[in-house]
Amino acid sequence: MNRARRAAPGESAAARLLARLAVLTAIGAVIVLVFPLGEGGLLVIGAGLLGLAACAVGVWWFLAYRGAVRLFGALVAVAAPAGVVVLFARDGLWLTALVAFLCWAVTLSCARAALRRARPERSRRGIAASRPKRPVLIMNPKSGGGKVGRCDLVERAEALGARVILLDPAAPADVAVLARDAVADGADLLGVAGGDGTQALVAAVAVEHDLPFLVISAGTRNHFAMDLGLDRSDPARCLDALTDGEELRVDLGDVAGRGFVNTVSFGVYADVVHHPEYRDDKAGTALNLMPDLLVGEGARRLDARVDGVALSSQQALLVSNNPYVSPDDVGGGGRRPRLDGGVLGVLGIRVGNAVQAADLAVRGSQSTGLTVMTAHTVEVNSDADEIPVAVDGEALSMATPVVCTLRPGTLRVLVPRNRPGVVVPAPPMDWRRLVDLAIGRVGRTSEGRHSVRP
Repeated sequence: MNRARRAAPGESAAARLLARLAVLTAIGAVIVLVFPLGEGGLLVIGAGLLGLAACAVGVWWFLAYRGAVRLFGALVAVAAPAGVVVLFARDGLWLTALVAFLCWAVTLSCARAALRRARPERSRRGIAASRPKRPVLIMNPKSGGGKVGRCDLVERAEALGARVILLDPAAPADVAVLARDAVADGADLLGVAGGDGTQALVAAVAVEHDLPFLVISAGTRNHFAMDLGLDRSDPARCLDALTDGEELRVDLGDVAGRGFVNTVSFGVYADVVHHPEYRDDKAGTALNLMPDLLVGEGARRLDARVDGVALSSQQALLVSNNPYVSPDDVGGGGRRPRLDGGVLGVLGIRVGNAVQAADLAVRGSQSTGLTVMTAHTVEVNSDADEIPVAVDGEALSMATPVVCTLRPGTLRVLVPRNRPGVVVPAPPMDWRRLVDLAIGRVGRTSEGRHSVRP
């Protein structure tokens, strides 16, 4: 799956043209700023970076403190970008800033398109799947604000020959036990209509018994369904896999023996999720807890070993089943380009004061406050014997050290042949390769793993 193919001559010519346009517009952006249409190109750069840094400082004060400091932080966060706009308008620099911004936007768009055409990638291709004879689907009627009922998923699934186990919100059940019971009764497919946490529990049972697994996007966000290309706006379309489906082999994450399909969070987010009031008031609970978690007595620092490399004093650590796009890739949209890469994504954050917050905002993944890596094994440690962990959004407590690994290609996912959300994975941004394309020089380039020193 996802094997690259050789670009056709027409694609190569288009790639060269787009690469040249990207290089030209990048040069144009520099020219506009250094020799602006008016005056003050350096002022545009300086004011923009200063405004960004000030906004980040304001956000930090808003999150890390209460009372008057929080109010002042909110004012700074709003006033900083507004002040930059006013400055540009007053000094007649708005046109310079606008042209430079448009040039850079065109540069990134053309660069991505050029690299994609120069080295096109096939989207995930499945293998033909026979129609299951005894599919069993577990459905959570509360997920996604009641999508199971609104989309008539029970009736539609039963009409296709599936047995539906409808969870009772008043009597919580262990979905993994329900799934194992279904297998014992002869189920030849397991499926879930619910959030990522419920999906992961049943997916792990499917892996245990080497059964195909059906994802029905009835949760609130369903990142796993999105990255599979499923239609999150119409969960009923996922049921098409029962009659016209294909099978994909994807990876399943493992945290302390428990499967996960999306992410495992440690630190600040996990601490917030563990509070009972979070489910009813997410924003209010987070704002109330943040000061204690970031700079107060409740602040927790985590140490980790990422494939043997030490990562110390992290406030938050996110481990994902295959990496999300780089934080520097603004066009990524919070997606994982693939689910069969065989590696974990690792994102660590360490911000202790307003200066570090500003540095993170300006330098992005080059900041010492942000670590982006890929790994096969992540071991998380803490001074405490047990720490809060959020597994696919579910609040748990686990004994330290907590070890995250991956089970490559073990999950057999049954998906419809027609998936409207499938995207062709974009290659990593490689400026050297882009220049080579633009000048017609073909050279061997490395894929490169995006990582930032801790």
